[in-house]
Amino acid sequence: MRKPIIAGNWKMNKTKSEAVSFVQEVKNSIPSASKVEAIVCSPDLFLDALVQEAQGTDLKIAAQNMHFEDNGAFTGETSPAALKDLGVEYVVIGHSERRDMFGETDESVNKKVKAALSHGLTPIICVGETLEEREANKTNDVVTTQVKGALEGLSESDVQKTVVAYEPVWAIGTGKTASSEDANETCGVIREVLSNTFSADTADAVQIQYGGSVKPANIEDLLGQQDIDGALVGGASLEADSFLKLVEAGNE
Repeated sequence: MRKPIIAGNWKMNKTKSEAVSFVQEVKNSIPSASKVEAIVCSPDLFLDALVQEAQGTDLKIAAQNMHFEDNGAFTGETSPAALKDLGVEYVVIGHSERRDMFGETDESVNKKVKAALSHGLTPIICVGETLEEREANKTNDVVTTQVKGALEGLSESDVQKTVVAYEPVWAIGTGKTASSEDANETCGVIREVLSNTFSADTADAVQIQYGGSVKPANIEDLLGQQDIDGALVGGASLEADSFLKLVEAGNE
């Protein structure tokens, strides 16, 4: 049975004091026998403080990005080895904003996925189509190419340690959300790609999240779908009350 993941992606928001205050408010409200994995994806600046603050609780801390090299002349980048040393458990890789604004490609995503796994970090691999691609009926082709590219050269056992987040680019931060049925259909396509490329067991093991204007008002419908295993949430994860409502929905 796949355990759903509710991951709040703060993006470039909050100060350190705000981030610590959020974790203090949230950490003891995550049930010890929670049916969902609750994760906060924080800016790098706060990771150390948040890992320390969440220690001993069921709230997990994730990074929003990392480099694929352990060290070197990569000014401004973050090492996967350093993330692991801090106690970070998850890392978001290939978010559409990284692809669109910072030139990430399927090749660089693949390198980062391999680096994350080599350090025992769980990669949350983002895939999704633009509005133009959706209107041209290219959604399935786009996500298939991105999933295969991200997982190129990985063993079945490694793929089973990854998480895939389907985030249609047109729904991120726009207030537009794919219907739960449409989101589930595309997540099903991703699962089929995993099955065809690796095995049915691998496809059954991988958690596939949906992301794109997820909020407490629509989370229950999304979690009720067969192939949706949680959500990667942006704006609705910035307030503690809203984040906890998302987690609570997964525990009902």
